[in-house]
Amino acid sequence: MVMKAVVVLIVLASLIGLPSPAHASPAHTSRSGLALDVLSSRADQVTGGDALVRVRQTRGDAAPRILRNGEDVTASFKKTGDGLTGLVTGLAEGDNTITAVAGPHRQTLKLRNHPIAGPVFSGAHQYPFLCKTERSGLGPPVVDNQDGQGMRVAGGWSRDCFAPTVTDRLYRSTDGTYKPMPAGRPADLATTTLLDGRTVDFVVRRERGVINRFLYSIATIEGGWNGRAIYRFDGGVAIGHDQGTLGGGALDPEGLGKGYAILHSSGTRTSTHYNLILGGETALMVKERFIEQYGVPLYTVGVGGSGGAIQQYIYGQNYGTRVIDAAIPQYSYPDMVTQTIHVGDCELLERYMDHNPRWAKWDDRTALIGMNASDTVANPYTGRPGSDECVEGWRGLTPLTMNPLWTSNNDPEWQRMDPPGVKDTVQWTHWDDLRNVYGVNDAGYARSTWDNVGVQYGLGALTGGVITPAEFLDLNAKVGSWKEAPEMVQEGCPFVPSACPADFDPWSARNITQGDPAPRRTSDPIAIRNVERSGLVFRGDIDIPIIDWRHYLEEELDMHNSHQSFASRQRMLDHDGRAGNQVIWFTDARPDGPRSDQTPEALRVIDAWMANIRKYPARGVIGNKPPQAVDRCFATDGTEIAAGPHVWDGILDRRSPGACTRHFPLYSTSRIVAGGPLEGGVYKCRLQPVDRAIAKGLYGSWKPARDERTRLKQIFPTGVCDY
Repeated sequence: MVMKAVVVLIVLASLIGLPSPAHASPAHTSRSGLALDVLSSRADQVTGGDALVRVRQTRGDAAPRILRNGEDVTASFKKTGDGLTGLVTGLAEGDNTITAVAGPHRQTLKLRNHPIAGPVFSGAHQYPFLCKTERSGLGPPVVDNQDGQGMRVAGGWSRDCFAPTVTDRLYRSTDGTYKPMPAGRPADLATTTLLDGRTVDFVVRRERGVINRFLYSIATIEGGWNGRAIYRFDGGVAIGHDQGTLGGGALDPEGLGKGYAILHSSGTRTSTHYNLILGGETALMVKERFIEQYGVPLYTVGVGGSGGAIQQYIYGQNYGTRVIDAAIPQYSYPDMVTQTIHVGDCELLERYMDHNPRWAKWDDRTALIGMNASDTVANPYTGRPGSDECVEGWRGLTPLTMNPLWTSNNDPEWQRMDPPGVKDTVQWTHWDDLRNVYGVNDAGYARSTWDNVGVQYGLGALTGGVITPAEFLDLNAKVGSWKEAPEMVQEGCPFVPSACPADFDPWSARNITQGDPAPRRTSDPIAIRNVERSGLVFRGDIDIPIIDWRHYLEEELDMHNSHQSFASRQRMLDHDGRAGNQVIWFTDARPDGPRSDQTPEALRVIDAWMANIRKYPARGVIGNKPPQAVDRCFATDGTEIAAGPHVWDGILDRRSPGACTRHFPLYSTSRIVAGGPLEGGVYKCRLQPVDRAIAKGLYGSWKPARDERTRLKQIFPTGVCDY
């Protein structure tokens, strides 16, 4: 079983890791001068029974006939600038053949068609799966079984939550809301100025339905589509088993108002799930549907924050330009799966510090957690001043990631799910949400990558003279680790409100290993191998225009810590030594000031960048950067502070700090403090004996005495990290 799971993951990685340089699948041509290609997807990843096909003819033979599995479908094709293009429908599930015949010549193209419910390459469907078509205005899901499986609906049950496609017309009101479009022209109909300068009525055509079991939306402004598309990705954190709902970005007024088509799906919201193999598959299918309806756009740019930013980095890496041609990731991280490495440290360190008077001053806590801390920010758990990013941003995410007994998914639709009690059969962990990737162990639990064996918490604080050797030893002896999934128990207050206030345990201490020295947790090597091959880890292999923009939120202890933009850049540099296709913009966002949004400006710069690429394709992405596509930083009102190639000096190099570097101090993570690299991503460190670490001068000016050396070996019996 283990070997079979590993082989499946290798095949999966090969499927998703072959980006295509263009929207179309590779053209199939012959000496006849006939060429066939699919514009809407890869030829082997067609979905839903239809595909937009192009036939090109380079010789002056008679007009070709086009056959689908031997049946003439020429009438579906129209003449275009580069041949004939047509939507071929009626494809059988599985293998199909498209044939072009011109006189004695013929050319064939093999297509593989997959169900609209998927999967294409993401693996077996996840069950149970909560339907939300009714909540989203699409009516009850379609009955697909009589076996008592899924959501109860009239006439049976629905496991896959399909609902027919719905189209409607909306208008943007002068009060800033969207309303159903009546038969006549409403008095409060707003107008908008398109990218080309025309002013038109703000009337939207919207299509909604279900693709890959998730809800999708495609919206365009009537009579004003500018030929470009925005794919709106959303963030959040969830553990799947849920169809999700559409977000507000589906009707993005900024993009629609300029004439962009807006693509959106509940399956590309990380508040629905964090399986970005499934998310990438969904994005490809939604893009396919859009192209079949509207044709190939000039380009598609991704926009979205947090988990929506992660998706842009991951899909750009895994699929080239098949989903997006350019990216505007906001409040970004390189990926989610490697964030679990340091996020899992938060409550271990917080529990230790909360029970140690040495750390009563919150400002001091940055020395251990790496992230920002403040004596003045109000703590939501104590009601008193004093907090840090672990508390404000990451509290609760450790049990969400690791504890199979804990979930916040208590939507009322679960009451209609059969068989009774099916929700309680779910292991509510990040690892289990991606069991198709991580794999499953012999005990039936998803394999986990989390590891802190050999991690020397606070090492940077020790060598910097912030903590003493005795404090360093005490911390690492008592910090502990997380129990294995089968040993975990239900959480207490505040994660289980009924346990409040007496059973207060915000650290999940009941699921932490304790002792002196407390044992550490080791990862599953198969899980690490699988996830690193899967495409879920951002390795920096991306070649599309990227404007990585964020508000600077460190003073608010926001979870979107600013160094993550540079973690992505370093991974790009590590990949091939180049990162010129990524520019980083920060905008100040102090709590007492305005918050300028640079997204509209980023869209303008991307448009110029993409126009250059179309005009001068041989120059590539980096060679086509417009003047504004440089590193920049902005004040709270949006005025530029500095711009140019050296404004972020001093972060990834040893130069003197640049103008933006000086204005926006960066913080780190617990693993960086422990000696790890800024770009993160080290699931399990290489170990070295304690004696070797001492001989190498790893502890700075501290030269451990014999008893201290003995203590280090007790705490780290297998050695310490050698990053």
